Amino acid sequence: MAASNLLIQNKKARFQYEFIEKFVAGIELYGTEIKSIREGKASLVDAYCRFITHIDRPGRPELYILMNISEYSHGGYANHEPRRERRLLLQRRELSKLSKKIKTTGFTIVPTKMFLNQNGFAKVEIALARGKKMSDKREDIKDRDSKRELARMKKVNG
Repeated sequence: MAASNLLIQNKKARFQYEFIEKFVAGIELYGTEIKSIREGKASLVDAYCRFITHIDRPGRPELYILMNISEYSHGGYANHEPRRERRLLLQRRELSKLSKKIKTTGFTIVPTKMFLNQNGFAKVEIALARGKKMSDKREDIKDRDSKRELARMKKVNG
């Protein structure tokens, strides 16, 4: 598997949220976590992002992602903890922009996909999102079904 082919998606996020703006962030990983990611053992299904302010740096909140990266199969005693908070690496202006938007009601930060870039570093695409209402979800289902039906008709006729 090539390094740029690995792609782990959060498929439910597109259905449940309306994406306003997207960002690509690096992840601070320890030990065997990158090996597990390369094996495809990460999951974004129940992942979420939140800001945490540390005691030693009270003015600067940092963005963390809580996600599941399964233990490495050949890790042994030095394996990593599967579900822990990992710091996201963004530029300071992007962090301040996101923290201002989060303070307004209705916005959240959702991880949408994880991939490896050309250098082999793990990256996460996060989106500033607003939750969809049930009527919006129904419209998405109708659109998806109509596209599927059109594709089926083209396949039969063409």
